[in-house]
Amino acid sequence: MTKKQKQKARSDPATQKFTTAKDHIDTHPLFAPLMREVVITRAENAPYPKNGYAIVTKDGYIHAHPKRHEDVDVWIYVFAHCLLHLGFEHFKEKHRQDLWNIACDLAVAKFLDDFKLGHAPNHNSDIIRDLSIQTEEDLYKDFLEQGVDKKFIGFGTGSPGEADMSFHPARPYAPPQPVDWGKRFGIGLRHAVASAVNVAAGKQESLGAQIFQDSKAQRARDWFLSAYPLLGSLAANFDIIEDQRLCHSLDISVAAVHIECQEIYINPAAGLTEEECKFVIAHELLHVGLRHDTRRQGRDPFLWNVACDFVINGWLIDMSLGDMPAIGTLYDPDLKGESAESIYDKITTDLRQIRKFATYHGVGTCDILDPHMSGWQAHAGATHLDHFYRQCLMQGLDYHQTEGRGYLPAGLIEDIKTLAQPPISWDVALARWFEDHFAPLEKIRSYARPSRRQSSSPDILRPRYVTHWEAEDNRTFGVILDTSGSMDRALLAKAIGAIASYSLSRDVSHIRLVFCDAVAYDQGYVSPDDLSQRVRVKGRGGTLLQPGIDLLQKAEDFPKDGPLLIITDGGCERVHIRRDHAFLMPASARLPFTPKGKIFRIV
Repeated sequence: MTKKQKQKARSDPATQKFTTAKDHIDTHPLFAPLMREVVITRAENAPYPKNGYAIVTKDGYIHAHPKRHEDVDVWIYVFAHCLLHLGFEHFKEKHRQDLWNIACDLAVAKFLDDFKLGHAPNHNSDIIRDLSIQTEEDLYKDFLEQGVDKKFIGFGTGSPGEADMSFHPARPYAPPQPVDWGKRFGIGLRHAVASAVNVAAGKQESLGAQIFQDSKAQRARDWFLSAYPLLGSLAANFDIIEDQRLCHSLDISVAAVHIECQEIYINPAAGLTEEECKFVIAHELLHVGLRHDTRRQGRDPFLWNVACDFVINGWLIDMSLGDMPAIGTLYDPDLKGESAESIYDKITTDLRQIRKFATYHGVGTCDILDPHMSGWQAHAGATHLDHFYRQCLMQGLDYHQTEGRGYLPAGLIEDIKTLAQPPISWDVALARWFEDHFAPLEKIRSYARPSRRQSSSPDILRPRYVTHWEAEDNRTFGVILDTSGSMDRALLAKAIGAIASYSLSRDVSHIRLVFCDAVAYDQGYVSPDDLSQRVRVKGRGGTLLQPGIDLLQKAEDFPKDGPLLIITDGGCERVHIRRDHAFLMPASARLPFTPKGKIFRIV
């Protein structure tokens, strides 16, 4: 609008109402995608209806009456009516245009009456409400067979008895890419639903308060909502943030995801195509749905992110989902079929090379952003959010497979189904470790000591059942305990208590105990009951575990196949163990090397 037109709008009440109605429709989530493609004129030389309000052309021009003085609600209704002709794809030239226009006007009027938008000028709402629910095609067939009742005429925005749809294009030339009006209306419908949900949830004050962008990334996100049920639920709950300044301040080169805030950041400066946006958004949503943030389990954040990226990108390429961007995409066909955990173990052997790799966030940084609140996963709200993300992906898998929406790799399906299984608690996993190493003892009959039943029948010899002494001889294991000052006392008490109880339940009578801080201290064999009393954290300097491990591996009085259980907080050196072993450590701790034995993480 020129400066002269703005001054006229301020001085002319009719123009001011017209402009206010136009601005309202322009920000309405249902009609905003359509409004971005139409041209609204209010000129004397335009082919507007002389006794009506406005007509709409097939190529998206709305010619409004320049001299009508109407309220804002009336103009809102007029604009919405014309836009719905485009959105409902009413411009079908094969029909008899006069009857078809009447049928379309009734369908649009019925929709707007149910939608409660604007005020219909000179319309009998009772006729619309009594109209049986029929499509435009059904009404058109009835009009062809039975004629048109006069009460159904006049529900359009054109002159009385005249059409408000013009099949003559207003543009002197055809655009290179015709507008898909039905698709634009579908986008608006999804935006309106999302806005209504946000209003109900208290995230927005009113319908349309949030401005919906129509960028390539937004269209890619809308595609997941309408055509890709596997990730549709997750996509519906994440906002796409395309702020170049914000991305620059966060050093985001292409994209990143903030799981706590439910936001995906895409840098407009990356210049992604719509298909590349699909690939990137799917990549970030799989990070969320597969819970890669909680599965890290003390591993190096960047190396774990890189391992997950290799897995996800391999799946997306196999699924032919969008186009792979040239920047920040980690892909190696030789790693196909491997899990993120196994890839992590491989890449940790060459840290110099891996630090040069780049995620979508940038070189040496994670595209899974750190939460604002430390330890947020432990809060009740985060627990519900974790369950929600898992459910979204599992339900999406069911819909995707039921509707036959395309190929999914077996590894992805297996990972999603694994989410349905509750995570095994560390103490349950530790109990299984004891079961694997210490099978139940077989009882044998012995007459060495009389049975208690013998007193009731002294003339009859009765045996008692005991465990064989040879079976108990090698039934032991070694505990190498990090007693440095960095060990958490509460977690250490949990670990020692669990070890003692499981040892008693598996008939382990003695445990070989070794303390390690700056040097190793052999405590000899202790019973499970005495284990907690013998442990004292003295807080001496650093931790060296290898001397304690060597002590047990070379000890002549310790079984050659006796397993080792190492309790540490990860602040130790690289160790070499030649026998079966496992580590018991805090959930947030990580080892400075790739372990070969199992790791039980204390929560």
